[in-house]
Amino acid sequence: MHSKATHTSKRKKDHISICLKDDLNFITKTTGFENYEFEHFAATEVNINKIDLSSLFFRREIRYPFLISCMTGGTIEADSINAKLAEAAQNLNIPIGVGSQRQAIESNKNHNSYKIIRKIAKDVPVLSNIGAAQIAGMNSMDDIHLIIDLIEADALVIHLNPLQELLQPEGETYFKGLLKNIKKIKKRISVPVIVKEVGSGIGKKTAKILLNNGVDGIDVAGSGGTSWAGVELIRKGNREEKYFWDWGLPTSYCIKKLNKLKKKNNFLLIGSGGINDFDSAAKALVLGADIVASARILLIEAEKGVKPIVDLIENWFENIKKIMFLTGASNLTEFKKTRLIKKKDLY
Repeated sequence: MHSKATHTSKRKKDHISICLKDDLNFITKTTGFENYEFEHFAATEVNINKIDLSSLFFRREIRYPFLISCMTGGTIEADSINAKLAEAAQNLNIPIGVGSQRQAIESNKNHNSYKIIRKIAKDVPVLSNIGAAQIAGMNSMDDIHLIIDLIEADALVIHLNPLQELLQPEGETYFKGLLKNIKKIKKRISVPVIVKEVGSGIGKKTAKILLNNGVDGIDVAGSGGTSWAGVELIRKGNREEKYFWDWGLPTSYCIKKLNKLKKKNNFLLIGSGGINDFDSAAKALVLGADIVASARILLIEAEKGVKPIVDLIENWFENIKKIMFLTGASNLTEFKKTRLIKKKDLY
């Protein structure tokens, strides 16, 4: 195998191991969801049994406004994980993203770790995924067509991870040409383009620039959940570096700010970053996310099998239905008009 592909595969193996074993929570920063309370509506007339949570992922109908976020691939260990995540996505009729396909470009040795997702998740949207550094250094469209075709992708995700690359021992921090190439890709592929962070958030300024360059969706992937800076610092054996471990914009802040851009821009807003329970998922939807997404908590559940993944997601949305009932919302459109009260205003 090409040495570059070997290093990429080894790095992915490290990432899986660290995500399953280490405490990667932000140290002091949170998602910000805990600062809000739902306004209780005592005169509810909602029939909880008739609440419909089906949503659109671009033009595809999905059962829940939920995405199994991009996680892994490109290493033997990823085959089993991705097979379980794909089966859960297929069973629930929800979209699923693959991990960075950089390794698939460098070598065909672990292509099955990506292909297995489409093989099992035959009827749901599947998202291709590549990093900003690879987009910035792109010389032709061949690699982009390769990774999309490899999994018959319904969308392309470009992940922005400057902090992770900065701290990664083998990180690539040269992003010159990124925006120009995003614009070029958008014009030359037939599937939607989504841009996401990996845990440091996307603010209003960044979002405006991305939308001006034609992206169809933005996944905020804010801070307060898993610190990917933490992952790389652990890989370097430097757990004491607290400043960059906690760097980023909280998820709730990002969603709230980007929701304001929807009046002038038609784009899919995905809320992720610390969506580890139904309360956070519900608040993300009310703050403006069209779809919410989770990664690491599902990776941990995948260790136990497919059923725990399915049970967790179904349980979240059964509880979200209860919140909708208690706030007087009979559908997701009404739910987005629900008032969230800042806790400081309650006392």
